[in-house]
Amino acid sequence: MHRTVGIGIRGVPLFTRADLLARDVTPTELSRAAAGGVFLRLQAGVYVERAAYLALRPVEQHRLAVCAAMEQTRGGSAVVSHLSASVLHDLPQYRFRDRPVDVTVAADVGATSRRGLRRHLDAIDTGDLTTVAGIACTTLDRTVFDVMRTMPLEVAVTCADAALRREAVVGRRFDPHAQEDWRERMRERAARKAGARGIRRARWVIEFADGRAELPGESVSRVQLFRLGFVEFDLQVAVPGPRGADYFVDIALPEARTFWEFDGEVKYRDPSLRGDRSIEQVVLDEKKREDWIRGRTQWRVCRGGFSDITTPEVLAARLEAFGVAPRRGGPVAPPPR
Repeated sequence: MHRTVGIGIRGVPLFTRADLLARDVTPTELSRAAAGGVFLRLQAGVYVERAAYLALRPVEQHRLAVCAAMEQTRGGSAVVSHLSASVLHDLPQYRFRDRPVDVTVAADVGATSRRGLRRHLDAIDTGDLTTVAGIACTTLDRTVFDVMRTMPLEVAVTCADAALRREAVVGRRFDPHAQEDWRERMRERAARKAGARGIRRARWVIEFADGRAELPGESVSRVQLFRLGFVEFDLQVAVPGPRGADYFVDIALPEARTFWEFDGEVKYRDPSLRGDRSIEQVVLDEKKREDWIRGRTQWRVCRGGFSDITTPEVLAARLEAFGVAPRRGGPVAPPPR
């Protein structure tokens, strides 16, 4: 029988080769899996209906690929890790694209990577192991630490911010002590891996991460602003509103007396966020909010979306359109991986 995936992929089933042969799918049809047939092979001997798979978002496709990989390696010592584990832990992703499934195995196993599967050789303490929806993977702390060491900075900070937010923010209440406890825990983890690949980068991300960031766009904005030379940030700044309620602004740049607002499309397109307001009403409300913030604080308010934070240079051009120049002293480079 087929194995239905149970970790939020809308019931898309996986099939083994034996499953499909038992359903009268011929070996010839399976051989077409790589060339546009009805079924797509995700891992050796593990298939999915192509149309159902292609209807999923990239992160959902990867979650399904993780399930296929673990089905194929059932009984082995591999555990899902790195960015694949961050997907299992439901951390938000930035510009996620098709990629091999990350697993970690003990260094003495000596297994090699293959198509669709990237094996990392490393020791994993029992305290770093957990399960998500029945799949063995690294814990959230270990997952974020591995992502910090191995992934581009935008991805690393996005994952670290989101993981830290789970500990340090409840509703609108930010707990700086919880944030510092997280940092100290991660510092100790980095100290135990001194000299390993990516440790300098991981240490930088540990100090830069901030649980007040609400969306990947805010995390990436902060990375690009840092690269432009801005080093002083305040996040989710409260500005007293006209009727007693506060307006919250994503990022404050005190050096430039400027607020940066990440303007994702979701606030306009998602009915659950708009309530009973039309897109046009949301736009008007945002304009009134921005005018109030500007008038109340006498600071600039700059807005931008994902297309404006792809590189530091693109963001610099956006800021300059609002009359904001990069900080004196020039760009700042984080530690390399």
